[in-house]
Amino acid sequence: MYKSHFGLNSQPFGLTPDTDFFCELPSHVEALNVLLIALHNGEGFIKITGDVGTGKTMLCRKLLNELPPPYETAYIPNPHLPPMGLLMAVADEMSLEYSRHIKQNGLMKQINDYLITSAVNGKKPVLIIDEAQSMSLETLEALRLITNLETEKQKLLQIVLFGQPELDEQLNNKAIRQLRQRITFSYVLKPLSTTNVADYIKHRLCIAGMGNITIFSSLAIKAMRYYSRGIPRLVNILANKSMLSAYGSGHSFIGVKQVYLAALDTEDANTHCKIFGLRTPYFLLISVALVALCSYFWKSMALLL
Repeated sequence: MYKSHFGLNSQPFGLTPDTDFFCELPSHVEALNVLLIALHNGEGFIKITGDVGTGKTMLCRKLLNELPPPYETAYIPNPHLPPMGLLMAVADEMSLEYSRHIKQNGLMKQINDYLITSAVNGKKPVLIIDEAQSMSLETLEALRLITNLETEKQKLLQIVLFGQPELDEQLNNKAIRQLRQRITFSYVLKPLSTTNVADYIKHRLCIAGMGNITIFSSLAIKAMRYYSRGIPRLVNILANKSMLSAYGSGHSFIGVKQVYLAALDTEDANTHCKIFGLRTPYFLLISVALVALCSYFWKSMALLL
C-alpha cells in the first residue's frame, strides 16, 4: 500500500521468511557458522533454539540454500507426528518408494539402505527439522534410532533441530537422555540490540529498493527495540505498521509517535506500552534526557578534575 509513497519495489517487512532479505546480524551469522562447521565435521545432532519470532525458520531456509553438494537435504517443517509418521515424512523427503502398509522396522531398513548407498556414492544426507519442540518423546526416540547406523569414520545421517526453548525442556527428560548426549553443537539465537535493530531495518529497506536513505529517527529505533524486545518478527510488524501510519498522515519520515501507535495496535507489544504509569514515548524521552544530562555531568566533572 505504501510502496510507491516511499519509493519501494517490494514489501520490506513481510512476515514470510524470505532469504532475499536475510540480514547478517551477529547472532544469525554465528548460528549459521556453527551449523556449517558442525556439518563439515560430520557431527550427528545439531540444535538451534530461540524464542518465537527470533528468525529460526529464516535461518533454516538460509541453511537449505547454502549447503552445496555433496550435501543432500531433507526438510520437515512440521514434525508434530507419531514415530511412524516421522519415518514416512523422512522417507518421502528422500524420495523412497514404500508400501503404505509397511511396518516401522521395514521402513527403517529402507531408510538405512538409502543412507548406506548415499555414503558409498560420496553423498552427505542432512535432515533439517523445524519446530522440533512439537515432537513427542516417542518421536524424538524414533529420530535417534535413525542415526544409529554409522561407519567407523562417519555418521551416515546428520540432523539439525530448530526449536523453541521448550525443546530443551523435552531433551532434559531422562527417557531420551541418549539423544541429548548426541547433541554436540548447539546455539541459542539472541534478541537484537538497538544497533542490530537499526541495521536490520536499514538492510530490509535497502533490499526493498530504498537504498541507503534512513527514514526511521534514532529515537524511533530505540522505541522499536524497546517495544519489540529485539525480536525480528515483532520488528517487522512494528516497522510495517509505523510506515502505514506515516503513509496515512502523508509523512515520509518515521518518528517515535508512529512506532508508539504501531505498538498500541500490536498485541505482543501492547503490554509494554506503559511503565510506572507513564506512556512509553514520554518514558523514552525522559530516559534520553536523563542519559544526556548524566553524560554532560560526567564531562563537566572530567574538565574540572
